[in-house]
Amino acid sequence: MEACIASLGKKVLEENLLSPEEALLLSGACEPEAVFELLFWANRIRHRFKGRAIDLCAIVNAKSGRCSEDCAFCAQSAHYPTRAPAYPLMGFPEMLSAAQRAFDCGARRFSLVTSGRGLSNPEEIDQVCRVIAELLTRKQASPCASLGLLTPETASHLKKSGLVRYHHNIETAPSFYPSICSTHSVEARLETIGIARAAGLEICSGGILGLGETWEQRIEMALALRELGVDSIPLNFLNPIPGTPLEGQPPLPPLEILKSIALFRFIVPRADIRTCGGRERGLRTLQPLMYLAGCNGTMIGSYLTTEGRSPEIDLQEILDLGLVPGLKSI
Repeated sequence: MEACIASLGKKVLEENLLSPEEALLLSGACEPEAVFELLFWANRIRHRFKGRAIDLCAIVNAKSGRCSEDCAFCAQSAHYPTRAPAYPLMGFPEMLSAAQRAFDCGARRFSLVTSGRGLSNPEEIDQVCRVIAELLTRKQASPCASLGLLTPETASHLKKSGLVRYHHNIETAPSFYPSICSTHSVEARLETIGIARAAGLEICSGGILGLGETWEQRIEMALALRELGVDSIPLNFLNPIPGTPLEGQPPLPPLEILKSIALFRFIVPRADIRTCGGRERGLRTLQPLMYLAGCNGTMIGSYLTTEGRSPEIDLQEILDLGLVPGLKSI
């Protein structure tokens, strides 16, 4: 197995893409020794295409709860009896204060995230655009947004306000998507990604691992993202929320998480791969190894409805590994 991993690692380093069959071969790395070999080559691929820079981002839950969609993992869905907070869109000063806190903690990308199928209220859209324009003026953190399904008009408005990157996950493999959501299709998500790209926005799209998908479906997801040509792939790891259909889903073991990150790096070598929600619970004391598994970014601070850890710890781990927090490759 180790010889196969080395051969495919060299292939990616030479700027050749893996086939689906080759990616499936890598998923057969099960013993710890084989996983460590996978991490070794994934780390080399990360360094080859991304250098030593680790891209730090942060978010604010700018509008929470009461979502009409039934995503099986989501604490903010109105379909499930969770204890997630519910509140309307934050005011202009609150969102800017959250952005300042994120910048002070080391984030150089900052995203406004709203719950729901998509923003349709013109006043809310204008409010978000005002915040984006102000963030651009301050030149502290690159502005991002995650506002659900988009129309071309809203995407154009966001771009004109100064938005750089739009986040919209495909969540999982297209073949598995109907198992986790019935209120909208994966095609609707793909349409929004197309609308955002057509408006000139960078694309951040990934999903959640540990929903019950197979290794084949994880590879399918990575290949779909490669086909879409996304700029950034956020990888979340299921943190089961009481009250949701997936509350009893067993957690992924740490080595399986690291192996998954490495597979994504092999399959999509040029994209930013960042670890997000669930990394603290899933990786526990092995969190620094996520960089050696191939990720070149992470989300710091808190998530939508769950707490993160101290950004100071993340920054120290990055420096201790000889890596550099920043947007550009070193």
